Amino acid sequence: MKITHTEGESNTSAARRAWAAKHPDAATRDLLKRDADAFLHQSLSSPCVSTIAKAEGIWIEDTAGRRYMDFHGNSVHHIGYAHPRLVAAIKDQLDQLSFAPRRFANDPAVTLAEKLGQIAPGDLNKVLFTTGGSDANEVALKIARAATGRFKTVSFWDAFHGAGMGAASVGGEATFRSHIAGPLMAGTEHVAPFACYRCPYNHAGPETCGLACAGMVDYVLDREGDVAAVIAEPMRAVPTVPPPGFWKQVREACNRHGALLIMDEIPTGLGKTGRMFAFEHDEVIPDIVTLGKALGGGILPIAAVVARHDLDVCGDFAIGHYTHEKNPVTARAALTTIQIIEDEGLVERSAELGAYALNRLRAFAPKSPFVGDVRGRGLMFGVEIVDDRETRAEGRDRAERIYYRCLEAGLSFKISAGCVLTLSPPLTIARQDLDRALDIVETAILAETA
Repeated sequence: MKITHTEGESNTSAARRAWAAKHPDAATRDLLKRDADAFLHQSLSSPCVSTIAKAEGIWIEDTAGRRYMDFHGNSVHHIGYAHPRLVAAIKDQLDQLSFAPRRFANDPAVTLAEKLGQIAPGDLNKVLFTTGGSDANEVALKIARAATGRFKTVSFWDAFHGAGMGAASVGGEATFRSHIAGPLMAGTEHVAPFACYRCPYNHAGPETCGLACAGMVDYVLDREGDVAAVIAEPMRAVPTVPPPGFWKQVREACNRHGALLIMDEIPTGLGKTGRMFAFEHDEVIPDIVTLGKALGGGILPIAAVVARHDLDVCGDFAIGHYTHEKNPVTARAALTTIQIIEDEGLVERSAELGAYALNRLRAFAPKSPFVGDVRGRGLMFGVEIVDDRETRAEGRDRAERIYYRCLEAGLSFKISAGCVLTLSPPLTIARQDLDRALDIVETAILAETA
């Protein structure tokens, strides 16, 4: 298992060494060594901090039999791991039709495309499938270029849109940009992210903050004059919720300046935030939306681009010529995943349990001087750890210690932005398991004051 550790954390950090020392069993050591020897090393992936032998429901289990509630799951496990209905559907599809060349229509792929058009609002109903979210975002950028005749983009620092060269160019995370030799894609303008806690406007209140950030997008669109698209996460998976009215102002700015609005819903879509699409909280409709991660039900890789009907303008050339573009097995997995989300009421469940978790954590926050903020939507929420609540000095080392205490107690999650405990459980989680996880987090935080 690649339990994602702290973003930017050294592979030889004291907390990580202490964690490894507690689990010296031979099976774990052997698999971790083989992993480190076989894979190219990179941040946030290899080397790993532990192993995995089993995943079911909200649980992952390592080779030594230790079990963890997984509150990370790379955002793929909306319906939990190995959902029996999904496993059965995939097995059934393998028996019926296991592959389809692109130029041959097959029912699962067409039905999935139709379904995405039905659940997306407005006239978002033209679809193309890819094998990953990074590719989906690059397809969206190609559509924007073709539709507008422009090539420039506006996106946000600290955003993540994928690891491909084009996706990394519009992304704003240093780990995906800073060590690439030579220039990235041309014309990729970046502005400060909304609700940036280092911004002086942030402390003036959410309305002022929203106006300032949206005004910067408008300013850049006006000054550049020839931007093809604004691409953004509707809610940053840090997680950070946009200020009130922010996206409405950005939508209006895009309309004024002839730029398309692309919403990257790869981590937040399909109910994670308590709405089917996170942008629905802000009462806007983008021109293009991208989906991925959870779309494959935590089993198979598939992503999708869903565009306005009138953006179907690329018929004379290829924009996403993928071998598995219309794979019937991945399409069946995605279609079944959406059906499970609908049939089990998981969007509504996410809204209800997410509100409960946020209320509980906000009530807890005053008990520790090291909680700077609690924020999120639905079942994507976070606890910001600080060294000083007044100055908001980031508590990176403190957050790392808390993380490993939680891991020791049986809870896995990730740390975002260096100091935000980012908790993203499956939408299927039971209330008692959610409470158990929150108990672990609160206990680990309080241990910092001991």
